Amino acid sequence: MDLSTHVKFVKGVGERNAAALVQRGVETVEDLLYHLPFRYEDRLHPRPIAELKAGEMASVIGEVRGSVLLHTRSMPLFEMTVAQGVDTVKAMWFRGTYLKDKFKLGQTVALYGKMEPSRSNAGKFKMLQPQFEILPEPGEEGGFEMLEMGRIVPVYETLGGTTAWGAKLGSKWMRRVVWDVLEELGREGTLDEPLPGALRKKLGLMDRLEALRRVHFPEAGTSMVDLQSSATPAHRRLIFEELFYLELGLELKRKRMRERTGVPFTTGTKVREAIKRVLPFHPTPAQKRVLGEIVADMQKPQPMRRLLQGDVGSGKTIVAMQAAIVAIENGYQAALMAPTEILATQHYLSAKKLLGDSYTVTLLTGSLDAQQKRLNRRKIFAGESELVVGTQALIQEKVDFANLGLVIVDEQHRFGVRQRFTLMKKPGTGDPDVLVMTATPIPRTLAMTVYGDLDVSVLDELPPGRTPIVTRRTGEERSEEVWAFVLKQVKMGRQAYIVYPMIEGAKEDQPELDFAVDPPAEVEEPKKRAAKKATKPKKLFSEKTVMRSATEMYDHLRAGALRDIRLGLLHGKLSADEKEVTMRRFQRGEIDVLVATTVIEVGVDVPNASVMVIEHAERFGMAQMHQLRGRVGRGAAKSYCILVTGARVSPQAEERVGAMVRTQNGFELAELDLAQRGPGEFFGTRQAGMPDFRVASLLRDRDLLEMAKKEAARFIERPYDVPEVEREMVRSQLKHQWQRRYGLVEA
Repeated sequence: MDLSTHVKFVKGVGERNAAALVQRGVETVEDLLYHLPFRYEDRLHPRPIAELKAGEMASVIGEVRGSVLLHTRSMPLFEMTVAQGVDTVKAMWFRGTYLKDKFKLGQTVALYGKMEPSRSNAGKFKMLQPQFEILPEPGEEGGFEMLEMGRIVPVYETLGGTTAWGAKLGSKWMRRVVWDVLEELGREGTLDEPLPGALRKKLGLMDRLEALRRVHFPEAGTSMVDLQSSATPAHRRLIFEELFYLELGLELKRKRMRERTGVPFTTGTKVREAIKRVLPFHPTPAQKRVLGEIVADMQKPQPMRRLLQGDVGSGKTIVAMQAAIVAIENGYQAALMAPTEILATQHYLSAKKLLGDSYTVTLLTGSLDAQQKRLNRRKIFAGESELVVGTQALIQEKVDFANLGLVIVDEQHRFGVRQRFTLMKKPGTGDPDVLVMTATPIPRTLAMTVYGDLDVSVLDELPPGRTPIVTRRTGEERSEEVWAFVLKQVKMGRQAYIVYPMIEGAKEDQPELDFAVDPPAEVEEPKKRAAKKATKPKKLFSEKTVMRSATEMYDHLRAGALRDIRLGLLHGKLSADEKEVTMRRFQRGEIDVLVATTVIEVGVDVPNASVMVIEHAERFGMAQMHQLRGRVGRGAAKSYCILVTGARVSPQAEERVGAMVRTQNGFELAELDLAQRGPGEFFGTRQAGMPDFRVASLLRDRDLLEMAKKEAARFIERPYDVPEVEREMVRSQLKHQWQRRYGLVEA
């Protein structure tokens, strides 16, 4: 057995279970061993019920004294009493019919959950929906009882599927299988060590087999706090390994890029004069600094790979246009790829206005008619188009360039890494310089992973005239006051956005989840139900969570509070032409208030808009709200962002909304957003190229990420006295593990 052995050959697995495991991404012994415990229970020194306190999470081991399935008005409820001598705790599971025959009197069980105060006579505490495990009696498990009691016990997320006797592939099954695997690997000594000995010695890291043993089966005396937070030496060893190989792949990409030949652009007097001609205003110091960094890259013989981060309204597009002029003045084409047709069209019109008649600008989007597309493709191929602006239509097979020297990708996170590479490798592109732009502030840890192969420039200064946006939060019950304020602003000659999280749909967005609330309508007597309906006043907003949609509220406001002004509706289901017409009318001032979804999140520039109302603000991430807020405050007038929340707001949503009111610093908000939602969902959609870590966490392990980046760079530079056999092992591991999983090695 080794790490590449298929799971079907592991003792206790077999063909049937292996099929279920493969569906969950567990194909090899390595995958199995890296399915780590998500928490631990101290069954070495279990705490007595008498010492527990209300509100704390705890493990309770005791004897089953009784159980009953109750049928309440709204759902079945399974109750069980677990005792330690005279002390008892009641465990309760809603909709617990499946547990009816699960437990027997006298069984020993382990429960894990929150200790809630109990008002009944059945004990001081109750546990709602606790996790549970039935523990074996001595000798019952053929020696495996030593994995269940008298030690710190690992608890695993279930892998789906069932054993031959019907049990889930849960914690008990995992403990047996993993124990056997680790024992066999230890006897055979077949576990390869992926970290060089010199590096392990320098950092004081244990070997991989020992780390896996201690993570799965911690020794007595291991800190429970460190175990639950993945901070033990064993955890940190495995985390460092994962991050080291990630950063090694990125460093190798950077090294290979430095070895490639790009276009060494010149920036003489002619180029500088051309840039001065198109600047509409005096650049900020931040814009000068960032342009200097970009131009310095473009002058090098290696291809530029740079990420330009800039908060909303910081002037990224102006800097990108200046970079495009450098390429064009050197006889090359430049291409700008945007994620939506609205944004691409706006970039096209901005470029036409900015560059005037000095350069040829061509638009290529999916909504253009077939004849216009063919004409534009011919112009691009013939080199008659100096700046090409478009959507993903630019990466289609039929689009070829004559001499592409610069690729600008706007809002990169909406594309994914591979689409950037597709455009870079188009016929007629050679090895172009690449400038990636984003208005979503990206925390450093995320930038080091998703964009780890790019150099970073940050526009951290707003142009003159951009005034801070006044941000206020209010509840939906005060909506009439919000509409009155919007109306007042419109009568002053301003425009406004009103944004909703969905286009259309059912009003009841989520079912009632509380236990034992008012009985559902179907169990009420018909006469009572009719009487309620007759006497209850009709309300648009109820105390329950009612989701208001863009289309519904457009009709409601047009017939009600905002009936005297001009409303427009914009959402993702409209055709490209309909979106374009609506946006043009709003930009020309023919629409006073635009009711929309987040389709207007990026790129829409209307200087006269001074009010942004975000309805159901509790449903949005902070990065989204910050982007939406940035749609106003682009003119000289004082601007406002009003966050309207629903009747029910979770603690996490309260934190998000409170942060929006407290600060306009995009990077501070991004850090909070990342902490709440995690890296996978940070951008609103799953990021293509975002590593799916097995052990590491970008939020928790920032210190190890920094260390891994530093050590990976040193390893590439060969400062270690590492035998060639170990270097070859690292190269093999990198190719096998990271290129296969993330495509991070190949540029």
